[in-house]
Amino acid sequence: MAPPEARIIASEHPDKVRMLVLETDDPHPDTSEERGSFGEVLNDLLVDAGEDHDPKLAIETIIHYAVEPRGGSIPEPSEITDDIHAILITGSVFDAHSDEAWVLRLLDLIKHLWIHRPDIKFTGICFGHQILCRALGSTVEPEENGKWELAHTHIELSGVGRWLFRLDSSEKHIRLHQMHLDLVIDPPSPSKTDLLDPSTDVHVWGTSDHTGVQGVYIPKRLFTTQGHMEFDDKMVKRQLKMRVESGAVEEDVAEEAKERAEWRHDGLLVAKAVLRFFHGDDDKAR
Repeated sequence: MAPPEARIIASEHPDKVRMLVLETDDPHPDTSEERGSFGEVLNDLLVDAGEDHDPKLAIETIIHYAVEPRGGSIPEPSEITDDIHAILITGSVFDAHSDEAWVLRLLDLIKHLWIHRPDIKFTGICFGHQILCRALGSTVEPEENGKWELAHTHIELSGVGRWLFRLDSSEKHIRLHQMHLDLVIDPPSPSKTDLLDPSTDVHVWGTSDHTGVQGVYIPKRLFTTQGHMEFDDKMVKRQLKMRVESGAVEEDVAEEAKERAEWRHDGLLVAKAVLRFFHGDDDKAR
């Protein structure tokens, strides 16, 4: 069963992972018309990644809109049924460090499921990355100088990062599109929360000049990314336009970022790694 009002994109593959996408924002109207909601965009990317993977990996997607101020809802824990084994939380224009009622309810849901559903693997993008880390004790704040990280960005990989993305030691970077001012200041740690056992291994898989915690990996439980694996050049330009129109980003800054929107990025590579994580190919990190 899916949570009420959720949409299901079914898969006929016998060896599939059922993923719940919690949508925490709406895309630009043109993106919505061309490609659907963020959950639909992510489903398409993960299906493509699974088809391109050797061996093929399958995903079945349930999409639930969670933004309560815009008519969505945070699911009740009882609505996250036993056939759901992965949860992806999308990016958002909202602040993961805020104390808005719906954000706090989402935090409570994450914490409840972390304790009571150890079979669920969590991933999050941008806001999703930040709120998952916050639930596990991290501090999330705006960048201290008010500087945004936008569009095509080089991310320096740790050894665990290279392992996750199946890269050899000579490949030290990946590239992802970014769209954020807020960032995770410090990774989750057992010293900051009772949700993590003292023996838990927490890995930061990548860093950039702007953001020290580009992604977090906890074997069998968590794999997050600050960067947007789902963005293409059109989405980047449209998201930049929305940020300029809202007054969040200066026009000259957005114009400079737009010039990098069509540069090669590694969204498919990251999507394949997320699928491997969902399918259990992470018993041991090196």
